[in-house]
Amino acid sequence: MREIISVHIGQAGIQLGNACWELFCLEHGVQPDGHVNSEAPKSPDEQSFSTFFSETTGGKHVPRSLLVDLEPTVIDEVRTGAYRQLFHPQQLISGKEDAANNFARGRYTGFGKEIVDLCLDRMRKLADNCSGLQGFLVFNAVGGGTGSGLSSLLLERLSVEYAKKSKLGFTVYPSPQVSTAVVEPYNSVLSTHSLIEHTDVAVLLDNEAIYDICRRSLDIERPTYINLNRLVSQVISSITASLRFNGALNVDITEFQTNLVPYPRIHFMLSSYAPVISAEKAYHEQLSVAEITNSVFDSSSMMAKCDPRHGKYMACCMMYRGDVTPKDVQSAVGAIKSKRAVQFVDWCPTGFKCGINYQPPTVVQGGDLAKVQRAVCMISNNTAVAEVFSQINHKFDLMFAKRAFVHWYVGEGMEEGEFSEAREDLAALERDYEEVGAETITDVAGVEEL
Repeated sequence: MREIISVHIGQAGIQLGNACWELFCLEHGVQPDGHVNSEAPKSPDEQSFSTFFSETTGGKHVPRSLLVDLEPTVIDEVRTGAYRQLFHPQQLISGKEDAANNFARGRYTGFGKEIVDLCLDRMRKLADNCSGLQGFLVFNAVGGGTGSGLSSLLLERLSVEYAKKSKLGFTVYPSPQVSTAVVEPYNSVLSTHSLIEHTDVAVLLDNEAIYDICRRSLDIERPTYINLNRLVSQVISSITASLRFNGALNVDITEFQTNLVPYPRIHFMLSSYAPVISAEKAYHEQLSVAEITNSVFDSSSMMAKCDPRHGKYMACCMMYRGDVTPKDVQSAVGAIKSKRAVQFVDWCPTGFKCGINYQPPTVVQGGDLAKVQRAVCMISNNTAVAEVFSQINHKFDLMFAKRAFVHWYVGEGMEEGEFSEAREDLAALERDYEEVGAETITDVAGVEEL
């Protein structure tokens, strides 16, 4: 039994959660009221439910999840939505007033402080229900107040109480062009400061990059958040598929960390998924293993706005699902290795971790994605991720030089020194990425001098 607890924080986290649970229910044949669809094809592995759902004595399946927000509107949508009977009412925790896009308000004052103890109490109950807890999936956005402030507080407390368990973050970072709040750079820098410390792997997501994927690959002229979230939910499903379904090569969540994180601080990942294709196009394409493998390495498939060609890969984790044989995977990966475009750091000669799962991807009825026989999700550690941080840092510097908007944070009990401390930590992170990518160049130069 390998269970995972999902924690959804703030508006972005909860909306991402809606898309994920919709997909998990379809994959396991669970109806919106929590009962299993009797006509659904039975999974040969009866344990497949237990990763994400706990079963009650009445045969109802309840998600192992916690949805937290400092204001009620988004959670009220869940309470009245199609899946209202699925979630345990105690797992939906909402406050009365939001964090107003203010990190300090989500973390230090307001309802945040009181709500954290309640969350940890609920979390303890969920964890006690598990026989072999694998870890936590944390969903949030770092641009807002609740997603940045409350998340960092919760993650710190989780680190203390469940130190040995993996914590994977799916974190929506501010986009370079599209912004929903003026103070995003402040919230992101302050939040990343604690993400460096308290998550084991953080997968960066970026609305702008995913908008572009929807427009280009799915021909959706004006993508909505639902379109974006459904795409991201496929990535999250692929990561956990091996815990839930049978496969030729199963990848555990702790295996991820071991293979993807070379140094503790360097754990910010890029993700991509293929095939992202609409039903009209899928009908005319063959989508072989080699093709989908090539397309996840394409810079336009990345779910964060940075170009992997500007950096070097330290490690890639490829999760195939559906009609895929190990032989196909080996030849596809071999072809990628021989390509000049995909560069690895010279101190990481192998660089690939592969997982193969027999369960083909499930698509949401009336969704945008075509039903396909095979798919691949890639989580990769590339030095180009530093581009995301340098953009945020630049915007932070422009505002902080004038101390613009700082009084809102100080007024909520934060010290100005925290800004500088967080900013220095991110500058150090940028330097870390630079050194990791450039380490051997200096060695080569040294040899030449000799």
